[in-house]
Amino acid sequence: MSTTLASILAAAVAGGILATLAAAATLALHARWIPRLVSFAVGALLGAVFLEMLPHALEDGDAGHVMTTVLIGLLAFFLLERLVLWRHAHGHAEHSDDADETEHDHALHAQAPGDGGRSGLMILIGNAVHSFCDGIVIAAAFLTDARLGIATTVAIVAHAVPQQVGDFAVLIHSGFTRPRAFAYNVAAGGATLAGALAGYAALAQMQQALPTVLAVAAASLLYVAVADLIPSLHRRPEPIETARQMLLIGLGVGIIATVHALLEH
Repeated sequence: MSTTLASILAAAVAGGILATLAAAATLALHARWIPRLVSFAVGALLGAVFLEMLPHALEDGDAGHVMTTVLIGLLAFFLLERLVLWRHAHGHAEHSDDADETEHDHALHAQAPGDGGRSGLMILIGNAVHSFCDGIVIAAAFLTDARLGIATTVAIVAHAVPQQVGDFAVLIHSGFTRPRAFAYNVAAGGATLAGALAGYAALAQMQQALPTVLAVAAASLLYVAVADLIPSLHRRPEPIETARQMLLIGLGVGIIATVHALLEH
């Protein structure tokens, strides 16, 4: 194994472990903190989309192609969510028609995610795509220069930690149990290693496709923030709650913006 490949793999694994540990820390949080983390997640997702993903995609790709991909991605994720809704409703109807349904079955229905797991599914897709792109970027940076690779890894970890914390909150909000949410977060974060290996093996092709992949990831995260999370915040219309939500959304955006500004200089 070459030194460069070893550095790429070590950076990808380290980034995934640090981000996952941050998500694991939320296991100790009381349930009342989850809505607050959802507000923070909205800000972090919007910040990641508009301050990191889309600018990067537009810098390396054709603007028309990138924005068309985002539009198609939003529509595709809408259709995907409708499919999840239909399957959830269809499955529930089949169980409801069964006269011999047991008390255990009723308990399973009661424990099902409040939104059918829709936002959780969407965030896992976006997280996996984003992590895969992070792996490709790590590979590209190390193949260019080791110092650039180290700096890029630090940048990816810096923005992945708040994102992973927010992602974990979204999974809990979507109805996942905490152990299950943690397991899915770990699995999605493993895409960083897959992206690093793919980027090392086929860097030229992956670099050409990166703007499109980033646009798809941006569409997924944007859809989660706007279609799934923000509507849930409207359940608490009190002025003090609105102020708290705006503060936390601003905090999420601010962290992404601060990391971006520090790394630019």
